[in-house]
Amino acid sequence: MRFGYWTPIFGGWLRNVADEQTPASFAHLVRIARAAERGGFDLTLVPELNLNDIKGPDGPALDAWAVSAALAAVTERLEIMAAVRPSYHPPALAAKQAATIQDISQDRFTLNVVSAWWAEEARQYGVSFADHDDRYAITREYVDVLRGLWTQTPFDYDGEHYSFAGTHLEPAPRVLPRIYAGGESEAGRAAIAGFADAYLTHGGTVEELREKIGDMRARRERAGLPPFQAFGMAAYPIVRDTEEEARAELDRITDVRTGAAYDSYRDFVTKSQLDVEISLREYSVSNRGLRPELIGTPEQVAERILAYQEVGVDTLLLQFSPALSELERFAEQVVPLVNAEVRR
Repeated sequence: MRFGYWTPIFGGWLRNVADEQTPASFAHLVRIARAAERGGFDLTLVPELNLNDIKGPDGPALDAWAVSAALAAVTERLEIMAAVRPSYHPPALAAKQAATIQDISQDRFTLNVVSAWWAEEARQYGVSFADHDDRYAITREYVDVLRGLWTQTPFDYDGEHYSFAGTHLEPAPRVLPRIYAGGESEAGRAAIAGFADAYLTHGGTVEELREKIGDMRARRERAGLPPFQAFGMAAYPIVRDTEEEARAELDRITDVRTGAAYDSYRDFVTKSQLDVEISLREYSVSNRGLRPELIGTPEQVAERILAYQEVGVDTLLLQFSPALSELERFAEQVVPLVNAEVRR
């Protein structure tokens, strides 16, 4: 099992807690990254939104790619996975930036290609927002262009959405950034099976992950492509000395209140094609992180993680609040238990 964490560029992940003791500052993100490396974490996902969908559109949101480049320079071992949305980054410029960050990181940079979902953000930032299935069609070509620019010089391409002739990109990356992607709709799964190296998903139950992984493996095989290199899942763990303490924390963070942060809830569920219904309570935490039920004592959480490993999840992308202290708790109390069981 590889352990990853979401870099909290929004100042946290809880929609019902105003102050998560996680300032949206690069100095604090460095402290978290270095604690993660010391604690045995393998990677970090740096999400990308220009508006804050956790605290509300007027909340802080650091730029994902600037943060990724800077974290690459101040860490030694972490894989830096930056989210990229085709409509916000012209592909040739994204390919150039990715090649540069790959050099800064000494080949630790990867990409989470996201087809986007927030129409209001696109409106505010003057970015086009295509229909759901069209966004995945654009993403297919986008990834083709990225890989083409990284491997062919000069590069020619004539697609429905992008066209290039005699384009040079130097220096090319020594190691091509791995392409992760996630999606649950039929259009999303079909596209991702063709263009991604690894599959990511929101938090889900063990059975939901068994179905998704089985389906994506079968699609990959039918396409005549190599197996996915990784299957990752988002989750929000709550680890305490007793199960009662963990459940009390769960009650605290899901004390649902209305407010600006919930405007994006309706937008998200209407603009996305999800394979499960999510409740407003589940939406208290980002990315369906409570659904895996990583809640309880260290032993209970480790046992639950091993159940996911059995159905094919090999990468966990975890959110914590407060980010620093809870990541350190997880690294100290849970990671050794999982690793010890795996070695047996």
